[in-house]
Amino acid sequence: MCGQENKKMTVEEIVDSLTHVCMDLRNKIKDARADQVEIEKIVIKHIKEWSSVDNNSVNDFQKGLEWFNVSKGLSIKEDLKGKITILDFFTYCCINCMHILPDLEALEKKYSIEDGLVVVGVHSAKFSNEKDSAKIQSAVQRYNISHPVVNDAKLSMWRDIGISCWPSLVILGPDGQVLFVLVGEGHRKELLLYTQVALKYFKSLKKISNHGLDLKPAAHLLPVTRDLLLFPGKVQVLRDEKILVSDTGNNRVLVLDFDGQVEAVVGGYSRGFKDGTFKEARFNAPQGICALEDDVFVADNENHAIRVINLKDKTVKTLAGIGTQGTDYVGGKTGTEQALSSPWDVAIYQYAQNNKSVPVLLIAIAGTHQIWAYFFEDTTWWKNRQYKAKSCSAIVGSGKEENRNNSYPHAAGLAQPSGLAVAQGIKALFFADSESSSVRRVHLLDGKVTGVAGADKNPTNLHNYGDVDGSGCTAKLQHPLGVTWDEASNVVWVADTYNHKIKKIEIDGKCTSVYGAGKPSRDFKFDEPSGLAVSKTHNSIIIADTNNHCLRIINKDDQTIKTIDLKLPKNVGRPADKKLNFDINVSKNSTLKILLIPKFSKDLKFTPEAPQKWALKYLLTSWTAEKISGALDEAILIKTSEDVGKYKFSVLLNLVVCKTDECIPKKYEVVFNVDVDDSQSGDVEILKEIEIN
Repeated sequence: MCGQENKKMTVEEIVDSLTHVCMDLRNKIKDARADQVEIEKIVIKHIKEWSSVDNNSVNDFQKGLEWFNVSKGLSIKEDLKGKITILDFFTYCCINCMHILPDLEALEKKYSIEDGLVVVGVHSAKFSNEKDSAKIQSAVQRYNISHPVVNDAKLSMWRDIGISCWPSLVILGPDGQVLFVLVGEGHRKELLLYTQVALKYFKSLKKISNHGLDLKPAAHLLPVTRDLLLFPGKVQVLRDEKILVSDTGNNRVLVLDFDGQVEAVVGGYSRGFKDGTFKEARFNAPQGICALEDDVFVADNENHAIRVINLKDKTVKTLAGIGTQGTDYVGGKTGTEQALSSPWDVAIYQYAQNNKSVPVLLIAIAGTHQIWAYFFEDTTWWKNRQYKAKSCSAIVGSGKEENRNNSYPHAAGLAQPSGLAVAQGIKALFFADSESSSVRRVHLLDGKVTGVAGADKNPTNLHNYGDVDGSGCTAKLQHPLGVTWDEASNVVWVADTYNHKIKKIEIDGKCTSVYGAGKPSRDFKFDEPSGLAVSKTHNSIIIADTNNHCLRIINKDDQTIKTIDLKLPKNVGRPADKKLNFDINVSKNSTLKILLIPKFSKDLKFTPEAPQKWALKYLLTSWTAEKISGALDEAILIKTSEDVGKYKFSVLLNLVVCKTDECIPKKYEVVFNVDVDDSQSGDVEILKEIEIN
């Protein structure tokens, strides 16, 4: 124990010691190679040693904190007693924190709460915007986090036990004793191993409890219908003035016109990594998009890949990435052999070579804090470096998370680049460097990196943010995610995401707030806008208003703003988990009163306090409904018309049910095939049982 066996340590000292001890433990396990018996002995010895240390019990969560995904706040000494608890200290802006979510999800799928494992996200904000519970709730929904999360806005638990960076994982024993501390990402194997051994060991001592927790998933607070946008990430305007939008929460890309008519839907709803037709293809949280002729390139963020949509052939293929997160900081392999790490945006640069223009795809690789490039042709790049056709390589950034500008592109330090904009005329790439809260520039003639607006002069200070108009470092931004180049005005428009504003930055670095937070009128209110694009023809700016689940369009001529109302093709919609058909006979000019009665299969029940909703769809235009949506226990009231014949309409059910500790959203479509005759009209009451399984 680092020479401290005879000294009574504080919990903070225990956590500090365990941080180093767990690094050594990892090496011991590696040395044991595949000897599982020996590995288990090493881990058990560690658990015995640290669980018996005096004063090794963390203090409880402060009272009065806001919680998500549970019906009430949790107590380490009560609700979590008898559990192996993993405290995930995270902040939702952090790409490294996002990277460990799949590890935690895999762990939770293997061990349930009743098995003795509980994961608790301890949200410990970096940015002031992230202290807002409404923003945390949106992040919990956006990243599909199902375990309990607490908003520790004042960092009380963080400070109490001495956490120093995001993400940090602290594994507690059944009495709240600290057993393991893991810093950073890339610990999936250790998490699975330590949890397995800890559960086995403490079960042998009869210290693991099988009690459940009253979960209340935040997912049920999402919009009733997910047929429209859900957390849209980025937006782009094609040459023919069509709008491209990455519908991130719905795992798809939409092509639409300025009236909101959706002309193409690519992918959709379920997460996946699949090439094929527009309908067959699957994405996982797509972000940045750009176009070259008929090809649309997509930063398929959580698939860690670059996909290409061909609008002419209506197909999707993978251009780069292998579908899982990479740790390579150099690259150089052929696209589909080259692992990537959380690509967040893409942009096309026309590079001059041998008296012709050669397209190069620039990629913001947020996960390794770099900018990469995909080379379509053999290319002689900066400093006469040679790149083969179809190869993908890092071209800017050392991989260290910094705000370090440099004449040498690989010596520069970036901090989670999340938005790209090429200014072809001046051979510049502007990028939103989100974690340094700045907009920066790559000079595309030689790769030099310079600051434009925001950030601190100290390259290691990534906490100098705010909301201040000014020039260069005197201007302050807060976690900007999107940039676009306005060629007509020679300015960069930036989505200052955590300030909920759209700002204008001139080439000399002068930064001005223009839209948002009630400016220029009270209609201009955004909620974490993440992407934007300029339309020359319409002299407008289109904005992906992420947490408001919509697209906004600002007319620069008259300074007005409106929401683009999307109109999806009739055959598009999230597929129902189950489709039921009922035949009914009614008379013309009758009133239908429909009640749907849930009937649960074994172990299922409605999630307490989660709204269970219905919505009408495909109702005959001559019929009228008292309401088009409502709670499940409300009757559906429909008035038929003079029309006789055979018709159909649907009732969509959006439900949230629980099975032991797992909460599951369900979507059912109940189709009513209606035979309307011309007999005497009257009221008809219809009761139908709906089996929920």
